[in-house]
Amino acid sequence: MIPILTGLSEVAAEYDALLCDVWGVLHNGHESFLPAVDALRRFRAGCGPVILLTNAPRPVIDVESMFKRVGVPLDCYDAILSSGALVRDDMERRIATVGRTLKVYHLGPDRDGGVLGDLDVERVGVDAAEVVLCTGLYDDDTETADDYADLFWDMRARSLTMLCANPDIVVQRGDKLIWCAGALAEAYEKIGGKVTYYGKPHPPIYEASLALAAEFAGRRIRRPLAIGDGADTDIKGANRMGIDALFVAQGIHAAHLGELTTEGLAQLFIVPEAHPKAAIATLVW
Repeated sequence: MIPILTGLSEVAAEYDALLCDVWGVLHNGHESFLPAVDALRRFRAGCGPVILLTNAPRPVIDVESMFKRVGVPLDCYDAILSSGALVRDDMERRIATVGRTLKVYHLGPDRDGGVLGDLDVERVGVDAAEVVLCTGLYDDDTETADDYADLFWDMRARSLTMLCANPDIVVQRGDKLIWCAGALAEAYEKIGGKVTYYGKPHPPIYEASLALAAEFAGRRIRRPLAIGDGADTDIKGANRMGIDALFVAQGIHAAHLGELTTEGLAQLFIVPEAHPKAAIATLVW
């Protein structure tokens, strides 16, 4: 049975660092969750560093710009690690390997273009691309993965690798769930396309976050706690790394769960490799 907490304070003393999700925990894309902000501040003050882990396909500076728009204060965490930052690092390695400008097809909205920034890349069509960078759907308000079927077959015909900068299938925006790059990557894999993923639930983002936490703490991190609202990303990723996870029910699974109960949690976490240590309705201290 998965215990249900009323506040992070019930278990905070057991841990020496937090690896905390962003969307669905700190904000919903439109407004911040200030009780969650307060919880992070209190943990930082009494327990250890807070590292935010986000599957946002954007550099950290863009993540913080969004924080300012939706009202998340910048003093509730020590550092941010985004999947966008990881894919950018990989692009730099790829450019260094070929020793020239890399031809990239960017599949995603223009607002995610910052991940390419000042990299030595040329944005081209699929017919000229050497790799595909997927940051999401062009119009996530109206489109689904089915709208990209013809494009995926063209990519598959050229054996193009998709770099998925956001493994999330869906994310919460206000009271609506929208499709993310992970849904496109999943559809491409189903027809035999090759995909490289960055972010949760894959180990590199956790390894990097633990290293960051140790830098801020000035010591080895021995008991981290991961917090998130995604069973297949936040919880599964933490489990793979042997890290305790706290599930936040208000996020992407809220409609499915309804009222938070032990019975509902048991049904949700039947999936392999996704077993939180505890659950909480919303992140509060």
